[in-house]
Amino acid sequence: MAKVIEMRDIYKSFQIPHEVHTTLVERVLSIFRPVSYERLEALRGVSVSIDEGEFVGLIGRNGSGKSTLLKLMAGLLVPDSGTCRIRGTMCELLELGLGFNPELTVRENVALYGSILGYPKSELAKRIEGAIDFADLDRFKDVKLKSLSTGMHVRLGFATALQADSDILLLDEILAVGDSEFQGRCLESFEEQKRLRKTIVLVSHDLSQVEKFCDRVILFDKGQVVDSGPPAMIISEYRDLVSESMRSKAAAAD
Repeated sequence: MAKVIEMRDIYKSFQIPHEVHTTLVERVLSIFRPVSYERLEALRGVSVSIDEGEFVGLIGRNGSGKSTLLKLMAGLLVPDSGTCRIRGTMCELLELGLGFNPELTVRENVALYGSILGYPKSELAKRIEGAIDFADLDRFKDVKLKSLSTGMHVRLGFATALQADSDILLLDEILAVGDSEFQGRCLESFEEQKRLRKTIVLVSHDLSQVEKFCDRVILFDKGQVVDSGPPAMIISEYRDLVSESMRSKAAAAD
């Protein structure tokens, strides 16, 4: 089966300043004294490959490098070293509604975002209505986006992205937002995307859904891949990892 995502020997680090200047005086004084930085190695020699049609879950503790890898796949970040190869069109649901304009109406925002995502001109009107309907925002289609709640923004972003024709979907904690009804629609959408054999990469802390939908799960810890394999086995390893970490912290506290 063809590889559609290949990440080889990826390294990515960030510089974290130890001082944060919040006032004008602090910023002026900072000119005369150096600011120290801490180097955070988010990914250290990570290699991941994903086949066409796979539904792959990325799990791990907070700060383990999952979301950083997803942003590298999406092209939102550039690795310090290593290679990223993506074959096929991609739709990223990482920061939903990032491209929306609060001064435009719901309908206008979907039209704008949909054009960026590549909605076909012949189906533009149909897909706009489909996105608004999925987000359950028919009553608000002519309301400016700034008047809506954060939850409505998220629903609209997810619904708009789903209407795009793409070979690969990147999803970051999509199940952590919205109410139970919206999450139910998301799960139904996952079922449909899986039936269509779309390639999907999901970052989530909802282990029950990861086990239900994913064909394979990759476990991350401290910027590295710990293991990869069947969902039940890798989730068990993850729970053991968390338990061991909690025991170590308790022992250190004692």
